[in-house]
Amino acid sequence: MAVNVRLLRMGKKKQAFYRIVTADSRRARDGRFLEIIGTYNPIKVPAEVSINEEKLTLWLNDGATPTSTVKALLTQIGFIEKYEKAQKGEDVSAIELKATIKERKKKTRKIKKAALAAAEAAEADAAAKAKEAEEAAAAKAKAAEEAKAAAEAKATEGDAPAE
Repeated sequence: MAVNVRLLRMGKKKQAFYRIVTADSRRARDGRFLEIIGTYNPIKVPAEVSINEEKLTLWLNDGATPTSTVKALLTQIGFIEKYEKAQKGEDVSAIELKATIKERKKKTRKIKKAALAAAEAAEADAAAKAKEAEEAAAAKAKAAEEAKAAAEAKATEGDAPAE
């Protein structure tokens, strides 16, 4: 039986609250679970996460795999780092888990358009700089050719007999 550590949705409509549970991977999202390990409340600002470290460590040692969402939450509160160091045998007494996590900004159409415009502007700037550099290189080459021609002309003037 493959065991996952995943979220179980609770709460009212548009007011989601999640329990972090261990469940058989074949069960439905809100179906039967094995054990409650913690909670996640995204409604509060900043979002709150609470975990029973001992239970979670036992399940992970027994082969349970966290889903991508739960793994992201555990990484943000610092549990994954603590767990990996404990597996290596390092001292983890100084590592304290966070109770809240930072929420990332939602990508709205305006933000996406602004990012796209900034990328286009950066591309245009890069093209303009490349063109300027190309023109500067051409001007240097032309100046070098003129200097070489002038040096050759002086050399031929010095070789010509005086009349």
